[in-house]
Amino acid sequence: MIQPNMPETTNWRFEIDVERLGWLTIDTPNSPVNTLSRLAIEELETLVVRFEELAKSGELVGVILLSGKDSGFIAGADVSEFDAMSDFSVLPGALQRTHALFSRIEALKVPMVAGIHGFCLGGGLELALACHYRVAVNNDKTRIGFPEVNLGIFPGFGGTGRSIRQAGPVDAMQLMLTGRMIRAGAARGFNLVDKLVRHRDMLRWEARKAVLQKRESSEAGFAKKVMAMGPLRGYIANKMREQVGKKARKEHYPAPYALIDLFEQHGDNWQAMSHGEIERFVPLMGSDTATNLRRVFFASEALKKQGIKGAKFARVHVIGAGVMGGDIAAWCALRGMSVTLQDLDMARIQPALDRGKKLFKKRLKKKREVDAAMLRFEADPEGKGAARADVIIEAVVEKLEVKQSIFGELEFKAKPDAILATNTSSIELERIAEKLKQPERLIGLHFFNPVAQLPLVEVIRSTFNTDDAIGRGAAFALAIGKSPVVVKSAPGFLVNRVLMPYMLAAVERVEKGESKELLDAAAVAFGMPMGPIELMDTVGLDVGKSVATELGHAVPEGSNFDTLVKAGKLGRKTGEGFYKWEDGKAQKGDVPSHADLAGLGRELVKPLVDMTEVVVAEGDVANDGLADIGVIMGTGFAPFLGGPIKARKDGKA
Repeated sequence: MIQPNMPETTNWRFEIDVERLGWLTIDTPNSPVNTLSRLAIEELETLVVRFEELAKSGELVGVILLSGKDSGFIAGADVSEFDAMSDFSVLPGALQRTHALFSRIEALKVPMVAGIHGFCLGGGLELALACHYRVAVNNDKTRIGFPEVNLGIFPGFGGTGRSIRQAGPVDAMQLMLTGRMIRAGAARGFNLVDKLVRHRDMLRWEARKAVLQKRESSEAGFAKKVMAMGPLRGYIANKMREQVGKKARKEHYPAPYALIDLFEQHGDNWQAMSHGEIERFVPLMGSDTATNLRRVFFASEALKKQGIKGAKFARVHVIGAGVMGGDIAAWCALRGMSVTLQDLDMARIQPALDRGKKLFKKRLKKKREVDAAMLRFEADPEGKGAARADVIIEAVVEKLEVKQSIFGELEFKAKPDAILATNTSSIELERIAEKLKQPERLIGLHFFNPVAQLPLVEVIRSTFNTDDAIGRGAAFALAIGKSPVVVKSAPGFLVNRVLMPYMLAAVERVEKGESKELLDAAAVAFGMPMGPIELMDTVGLDVGKSVATELGHAVPEGSNFDTLVKAGKLGRKTGEGFYKWEDGKAQKGDVPSHADLAGLGRELVKPLVDMTEVVVAEGDVANDGLADIGVIMGTGFAPFLGGPIKARKDGKA
């Protein structure tokens, strides 16, 4: 390799080989992932100036951009800089500078090729789109997308226009509006990637060929571009607003609506759309929504630091094949663990195996991957897998004596270093562990239903537990792709403890004659994903009554709630509760008019916010941030408000 006279950089390495190919590697120092910090962008600017000079002199025939990280290409802009960057006196100039840099890359007289593996997100994808050609590794680790909407913004480095140029307006806008990450094959189908290779070690060879053959990416075809032309663009924009409106209100999440407005104005001209980003992007960056979503992002990232490093888990044994236990087992198998599922007989286990297969088909798609997951998911009515398991999870009926008996036997069967965990939703761990010879081994791993959709796992700590036991429990949650929040053992832990007063207060209002439809609509207007009555039906009225009783909230004899439970009308799972349910949807009547729906919603969530403050004050969670992220993940509390405690401090709850 030739070492040309290049400017000094901390985020980039550059060298030229004997074929005059330039190899540019991004390697963000002291970070597991690459990010485009302000310094990284400034350094890249000086490098591109040098590329122009070398290309002009004939010393450089092309540039290949690769990552030096195993984690992936570039995870996006450096979010830790966003608060400082939201200053209106700083942000416009910084965006204009980056726009100019990416345009300069696009205008290079020699090809620049991006070689992508792992994460290629946000600003990283915007940089890749400014290159002339893109090669990506076609495996499960490659993820490509624009997650900015989850931070209350949209792509700001020219990515809106360039993605439309490549993928066409409909596919590009859907990618930006949803924030979803797609695999390499889908990205190739969207024309965001030009060539796929099977392994990372093939990137260099394929990228080399792309430079030497002067390959250039082609734009989206006319059939896709036509969707942004003339009056059709306005129609498409309105359809997008309609779809976004089903999930997010404009006053809560302005970013997707601002992006649609930008598309409606400039969607037929990708350069104009890129240039128009800055004006609409700047006010979003400093908005309350974006500020709070950044807080949620950092709180979520902090959860990853709770697990002990180096902990390994290969085998999981789950006791209890009901909906919760069976779905926990299936999820662990989906995430690559070998799982044995125990219950009294195959008749009880088989439905869980069937549900697991449906999950695998939905998530894995390919038959060989589904078959492999089913091989990892084994019925075990005799409980033989417990002796080999690294993690044993009990998910049986909420009866103290039953749980005590199970763990009394497990203590002698399990490996000495195996995690013993209960999925109890409300019983204090000390009561379950009190008869064990080593009560410090038992921790709580409280999952939420549906397991495949809800990211939170409460890692419950009893007075017996050591830091190591809890750290290993958190590490296991992370290993199966869940977000752990450590909570002290107290009735209801965090989520059930804050949810129950909220739901029961709403039920009491319905008992007194208020409209359940109105209360649910008010909660949604406030920012909750669904109202408290619909939520009670979704949880199950029997479960709600059981948890309420465990937490000391009596369900009055003869109340509508009590009558429904005794009649077996338990909500969504039986087809009727407070609502009738058809095809998984609550059948609601008209919502009565109300002068201030969001204000009523704020009134409804007050018991939840009050109890969250109590939980923190009593030390059941370590701090406000953990409480906020736990309640957001466990209840869906409005992320744009930053969590219940942050909302209370801001005067919004």
